[in-house]
Amino acid sequence: MINGQIREREVRVIGPDGEQLGVKSIQDAQRIADDAELDLVMIAPTAKPPVCRIVDYGKFCYEQKRKEKEAKKKQHVVEIKEIRLSPNIDTNDLNTKINAARKFLSKGDRVKMTLRFRGREMAHMANSKHILDDIATELSDISTVEKAPKVEGRTMTMFLAVKKQ
Repeated sequence: MINGQIREREVRVIGPDGEQLGVKSIQDAQRIADDAELDLVMIAPTAKPPVCRIVDYGKFCYEQKRKEKEAKKKQHVVEIKEIRLSPNIDTNDLNTKINAARKFLSKGDRVKMTLRFRGREMAHMANSKHILDDIATELSDISTVEKAPKVEGRTMTMFLAVKKQ
């Protein structure tokens, strides 16, 4: 909220140079801001009394957006990458999938390994658990098992996350 939008009786005022001007009535604070040809901007509405600052509002908004942009640039969003397998996968195909998982983990993403069962494969679900266990042991140097292999309907899933150093 800025200038006339502020409906508090008293506010703590911070001057244009960053110095504390103390607790003042809203009229006094607005008069000080008008004399400096700047805006009165509420920066902490939940404080008792609310904190207002005397600044150029356009410049203040620009600085806020720039700070948010810088913070966003530094953060990394962890995605979940899914790799689907079937129970009768050959060793070379399995190695290809393991290499893909290794690549995803090296980028810092989590990996969801999904083993899909179809038709008669459903009868031998327990025998196929070793495939996910083999993957976990193969990738144990760079990852940890976040969620152990679990059967959900026609699929068996396991989550791998990057190992913490």
